[in-house]
Amino acid sequence: MRKFDGQLITVLGGGGFLGRYVVQRLLARGARVRIAQREPRAATFLKPLGGLGQTQFVAADVRDPASVLRAVQGSDAVINLAGAFDDMQAVQADGAGHVAAAAKAAGASSLVHVSAIGADRASASVYGRSKGDGEAAVRAAFADAAILRPSIIFGREDQFINRFAAMIRMSPVVPVIAPGAKFQPAYVGDVADAVVAALEDKAVGKTFEIGGPQVLTMAELLRWIAEATGRKPLFVDVPDVAASALATGFGWAPGAPITKDQWLMLQHDNVVAEGAAGLTELGVTATSLASVADDWLVQYRRHGRFAQLASH
Repeated sequence: MRKFDGQLITVLGGGGFLGRYVVQRLLARGARVRIAQREPRAATFLKPLGGLGQTQFVAADVRDPASVLRAVQGSDAVINLAGAFDDMQAVQADGAGHVAAAAKAAGASSLVHVSAIGADRASASVYGRSKGDGEAAVRAAFADAAILRPSIIFGREDQFINRFAAMIRMSPVVPVIAPGAKFQPAYVGDVADAVVAALEDKAVGKTFEIGGPQVLTMAELLRWIAEATGRKPLFVDVPDVAASALATGFGWAPGAPITKDQWLMLQHDNVVAEGAAGLTELGVTATSLASVADDWLVQYRRHGRFAQLASH
């Protein structure tokens, strides 16, 4: 990947899960990085990763066009990582449009927008629909933007693998909702590399779907996590009728195991479409879950790093 010596790159959502990895890679390549988010102080842990004057933190809310325009002024490139599981239409649809319009108005040479596999303006789920609307808004305002659609992203700080690992640690019986739903988990470091690679000319105006080297069903993924953490719970598949009723009747409640929108998302596989451009076209080699997860899943074992696993 080329150097970005002296270039100013604004990253919306730079202090988030994916953002911290993207920022680290940009700093390593010599870019000046402006990290923009609603609570910029929450991202100051990134400051030591750069040299003197290499990082800047500004307040911006993608729902507020004026704040976004201020944040991207003078930028050579803009990266939008902003996403949410609440107020999704405002953040992921309208907000994406605000970022694209601001990047164009500021004269940025490139824009990378991170969406998601399943983005579809006709989706039954608000999440998928808002992601689809966001892509359309980005294309309308900044036609040359590169759009990345990752599958589930995993890594030390993720809220997916860690959530299931914690559930498996706590319960001897684990219900499996949508056991046949398929995922293609992508390592956060690979997704970050893909985002940076998408700033290159070869990605102009293109859409990429990002997935890892493995396709796993929900049931297979949970069993893999259990084996990796040395746990042996009883897995019980939840019938679709019961899961749908649970999501519809109680999905609104705080702490509900699944929301109605999540249930709707699980009705479609979260895998890279056949023939879609992806990591290979961006020059990134996919990392398997097994090759990196041991570094942090160790915390879910009964005796941590002193645990003896049958597979080791």
